[in-house]
Amino acid sequence: MTRIRQAVALQKPDRTPVVLEYSGFAAYVTQTTMAEFLASPSKNLETMIAAYHLIGDGDAINYGSFWPYGLCYSFMSRVRVPGVDLPDNEMWQVVEVELMKPEDYDRILDLGWPEFFKDFLTTRILNDVPAEYLPPRRKRTDVLKAWRAHGVPVLSGNDITTPIELLCGARSLVEFANDLLDIPDKVDAAMQAIVPHLAAGAIRRAKKLGYPLVWVGGWRSAPCMLSPEMWNRFVWPYFRALVEQVVDSGLIALLHLDSNWTRELERFRELPRAKCIMALDGETDIFKAKKVLGDYMCLMGDVPASMLYLDSPENIEAYCARLMRELGPEGFILHSGCDIPANAKLENVQAMVAAATG
Repeated sequence: MTRIRQAVALQKPDRTPVVLEYSGFAAYVTQTTMAEFLASPSKNLETMIAAYHLIGDGDAINYGSFWPYGLCYSFMSRVRVPGVDLPDNEMWQVVEVELMKPEDYDRILDLGWPEFFKDFLTTRILNDVPAEYLPPRRKRTDVLKAWRAHGVPVLSGNDITTPIELLCGARSLVEFANDLLDIPDKVDAAMQAIVPHLAAGAIRRAKKLGYPLVWVGGWRSAPCMLSPEMWNRFVWPYFRALVEQVVDSGLIALLHLDSNWTRELERFRELPRAKCIMALDGETDIFKAKKVLGDYMCLMGDVPASMLYLDSPENIEAYCARLMRELGPEGFILHSGCDIPANAKLENVQAMVAAATG
């Protein structure tokens, strides 16, 4: 944690910290079926820890357990799960359909977001989930204690997504894109009603249990998906407000940015300096991010999923060496681009860790 905190503070650690992030990869590398991995909370935790030690131990794990139906809360979409809706060894799938209708914008404004969200999850998303999968049957405290027993810090205490991610997942991409064109004021009003309710609970739980950071995510909100005018109206004000709320609480904000955010890198200088981690997935130009933000924000990434699956350990090591050389030594954490893919080669992931640890 000392190395990681030094990187966030733009100080020079004794070496580049390396953090691991995975879920399905744990099942794959330990030869556990996906159905078994997901059905039992204790098996899920045990498998993730076993995979960590097979890799060769980094400095921390990004998140310490995985519950597939947790994705419903971030995407406002249904999820198909192996052993329930899919064959035992398939990957889980987010199912994007139009669950939310245009008239639901008014329901959000009339009912308030907490009541609308609870009813939406209960009646439109989780209503067909087998009872034994709900609610999640492990406590975050137990997860943290289990990893600590192995000397491994767990970074992320909770997840926050922005209003645009929630509404886009619930409406579906095409329908939501039409809403932005046809009823922008209604969408904006709903977002303003939603955002006050997104961060407080996540921050409170993370602080209570002793996690160092909260994850603030974006994928459909990436600048490559929207015009500058739309991005400035429907993404940035809400994203910035959530990040500032996390930082003001004393926690680190981990900005999990999927897809391409290169166009708007300069805007991140509006966020608190040396209080955030920008985690990139291989689509954003991380070397440009260093030029724009190197004196302002810690970068984390960005060994691409394609390299971890298709490439060789030698090429992985060479790419990691370039990352550490050009992005460090201050303000950089070595990490996969988003999750390590489920079918990554173990020797490639080991090479990523070894590049930092020696």
